[in-house]
Amino acid sequence: MQYVIPAPMLEMAIPAMYGIEGPALLAGWAIHQFHGVVLGLAYVALVQFGPLAESTKRIGPAIGLGIGYRVLTTATLAVLVMPIWLSTLGFPGAPPFPNVAIPGTIVSLVGHVVYAVPVALAYALVAQDYTTDEGE
Repeated sequence: MQYVIPAPMLEMAIPAMYGIEGPALLAGWAIHQFHGVVLGLAYVALVQFGPLAESTKRIGPAIGLGIGYRVLTTATLAVLVMPIWLSTLGFPGAPPFPNVAIPGTIVSLVGHVVYAVPVALAYALVAQDYTTDEGE
């Protein structure tokens, strides 16, 4: 993340979303990781209580859904919401709307998908074990 997120996104833009003036690299890291945890928990809630609960207990469908979820959240949050949010705050380095910078957006999407696959896989494995334990 440190080497692929284009400057000044991590140390300036992400902290600015929460009123932190940069450069604030540590704050940018912490906020970005917090976003990942929240989105991971949202994925778990959606698949656990949604109509796809049973299919996400299988590894293949879980990974596919995890990838789809991250593509959707990246398109929604990084491409649409973040530029509006930063522009509204008056951040001078706000990305253009929509934030479709090549290769930046593609690199971001790949990074988000790399994060999503282990989350979806872990959920599927834990859900399988939980279901197996309950059935005994």
